[in-house]
Amino acid sequence: MKKVEDYVKNIPDFPEKGIIFRDVTSLVQDKDGLKLAVDEIIKKLDGVDFDLVAGPESRGFIFGIPVAYALNKGFVMVRKKGKLPRETIESEYDLEYGKAVIEIHKDSIKPGQKVVIIDDLMATGGTVEAIIRMIEELGGKVVRIVALIELKDLDGRKKIAGYDFEPVVTYEGK
Repeated sequence: MKKVEDYVKNIPDFPEKGIIFRDVTSLVQDKDGLKLAVDEIIKKLDGVDFDLVAGPESRGFIFGIPVAYALNKGFVMVRKKGKLPRETIESEYDLEYGKAVIEIHKDSIKPGQKVVIIDDLMATGGTVEAIIRMIEELGGKVVRIVALIELKDLDGRKKIAGYDFEPVVTYEGK
């Protein structure tokens, strides 16, 4: 039986020399790979009491929405600034060269709701840290964070210390 990492393609020297890019497009284009990935994320949520799934565009949507559907939960879209039509709150985070801003609808999370964050990749942790700030600003509680892939050497766990984080697959290196 195949594992998630059997579907992930390793692309050396992308986007720059010395980096191994973990490409999930081969996983999501294969029906068995996609099903396996979603099922493995769902396993990481076994026994977790939560109300909503939150995921950043675009790959957090790919994995978060089918999980929310399968577990009969709502889905909170986390989008780049200016992409959501109603009143939003925003959070800024650092990129390798610069900053980025993400937003969620102000009415997407109600005080006391328990939220799971799902994304494809945990690298430096900046995106997840920004999502946590918004969830908590709205009175929600992050009860688990699940990433399909963790790039361990980028130390994303440091930014989310104190939160329950479960990767499906962990890779050493960047």
